[in-house]
Amino acid sequence: MAVMTFTKDNFENEVLKADGPVLVDFWAAWCGPCKMMGPVVDQIAEEHKDIKVGKLNIDEQPELASKYGVMSIPTLILFENGQPKDSSIGLVPKESIEKMFK
Repeated sequence: MAVMTFTKDNFENEVLKADGPVLVDFWAAWCGPCKMMGPVVDQIAEEHKDIKVGKLNIDEQPELASKYGVMSIPTLILFENGQPKDSSIGLVPKESIEKMFK
């Protein structure tokens, strides 16, 4: 599944009302570690078809970043049933992200 772009306009329907788990990558274009994390997030989207994966640019969506307490990026938050279930902050290996799904 392709990586989606989440915004305040689609966040409720695509993340909070999603049927299954959703991994949200909070990032910014100026963030070096975010750029390094991007291909890992893309790989997870390809390999885990049962999980919706998307990116949320904190510069364009500051209210959502604030709502979920994102203070450092990259931050990955796994949502299930409309609620944050697990999170990861900083550049982490793919295996660490996959442990969030288990």
